[in-house]
Amino acid sequence: MGSFVDVFSYFTDIHFVLMVLVGSVAGLFVGSIPGLSVSMATALLVSITYSWQTSDALATVMGIYVVGVYSGAISAILINIPGAPSSVVTTLDGFPLANSGESYKALKYATIYSFVGTTFGFLALWVVANPISEIALKFTPMDYFLLALFGLATVGSLTTKSFSKGLISATLGLMFSMVGIDSVMGTPRMTFGLVDLQTGISIVPALVGLFGFSEVLSVISSGHQDGEVSKIVKSVVYVKDILKYWGYSLYFSLIGTVVGALPGAGGPVAAFLAYGEARRIIKKPTRPFGEGAVEGIVASESANNACIGGALIPMLTLAIPGDAVTAIILSVFYIHGLRPGPMFIKTSPEMFHIILAGGFIGCIFLLLLGLLVAPRISKIITVPKRLMLPIVSVLCVVGAFASNNRMFDVALMIFFGILGYFMKQRGYSVAPMTLAIVLGGMMDSNFRRAISLASSEDNVISALFGRPITLILLTLTVLTIGANIPQIKKFFKKRTQKTAA
Repeated sequence: MGSFVDVFSYFTDIHFVLMVLVGSVAGLFVGSIPGLSVSMATALLVSITYSWQTSDALATVMGIYVVGVYSGAISAILINIPGAPSSVVTTLDGFPLANSGESYKALKYATIYSFVGTTFGFLALWVVANPISEIALKFTPMDYFLLALFGLATVGSLTTKSFSKGLISATLGLMFSMVGIDSVMGTPRMTFGLVDLQTGISIVPALVGLFGFSEVLSVISSGHQDGEVSKIVKSVVYVKDILKYWGYSLYFSLIGTVVGALPGAGGPVAAFLAYGEARRIIKKPTRPFGEGAVEGIVASESANNACIGGALIPMLTLAIPGDAVTAIILSVFYIHGLRPGPMFIKTSPEMFHIILAGGFIGCIFLLLLGLLVAPRISKIITVPKRLMLPIVSVLCVVGAFASNNRMFDVALMIFFGILGYFMKQRGYSVAPMTLAIVLGGMMDSNFRRAISLASSEDNVISALFGRPITLILLTLTVLTIGANIPQIKKFFKKRTQKTAA
């Protein structure tokens, strides 16, 4: 566990606190505007922080991440449009509560329990990360390859309705990650004779295109009109009434942390699971669930915010992002020369302390901004898209160009933006592709190293798969893929129905 003194020493560093505040304010406004996701904001920030000090970059990113996830609840409650996918469940009870004239109450519950969930997640990260690193130190190259493959398979099964579409998205990402000079043979791969592609596809323009420019294209094509904002009437909400759900909140936060630690699951899955548990265990809600029950807001916001700390656990200890945002944060690490993995906490403890400090300070700003500023920004979230889209488009172009100072990256950004748009239109999630682009290089190098090491052994198969950790990862990967094959799903569904009958 990181040193308590080392982590909380950053609380007295005014510059560090201000950088977290900058990120928190940006996260509040970006996350609360429908169509401007935390993923997109983080992707744009990657390019902006390219020349910054690592501590400043991480402080700002953590502020955006923590407050950005929470602020999706603001538009979910006020206009029934979730500012982030993880806030979808919050609309079920948040908007009905706002419609009945209690939007102030709904926002207050969302703020308090987002704070509880986020703090719980970071405490879990602090406690659990080091033991997981100790286990991961025993991993072989084949284990890392299978772990990444398992992460991609999990993402494919949880981020799209069609598992095959998730695998196709991941496969495309792996193909893009292979572009460039072969690290072993030293020959160009899939460069199509373009010199600019010999250095590979840069992470920044790909992410900015997939998450930023594709969103611009989606909004333009849909012609979506903004909803009406529920008028906020300030009312008295007693703290004792809010805090009586803290016990349930810890349970929902635990669900969120565990789900967040599963690569690719993320906030939406955690929120749905927690909401289902809330309906199961809370027999007498203040109102029926779906009609303005504050218990529904407590469950959703506790779980989806606890996912933040949970998603950082596999990213820091195994270099496997827990969701799309941590995939982008992983690229921040790579750009600044950091290498998350089993040795990260041992070799770069100060960076681990910075992440924890940024997260905890971000929690404080979440509480302050949520209670003081969130009720006053209802007019900002209804800024017409026609005014926001040109600004976002310019940021996308500037962000892509700034990564390597070349126009080719702007062209790459536009290519990935168009690709991301068509993928979303046809139900293909870009999250598996994002993870594959980030993880592809690691998978390639580890698979080749594993094959090279095993080829000198008498029994190649035993050398590759003969260790307990390897067998567990292989089994999990096969089960994840197998369980999502339509024929197998139908077979088990029929068996379950016969057993129930």
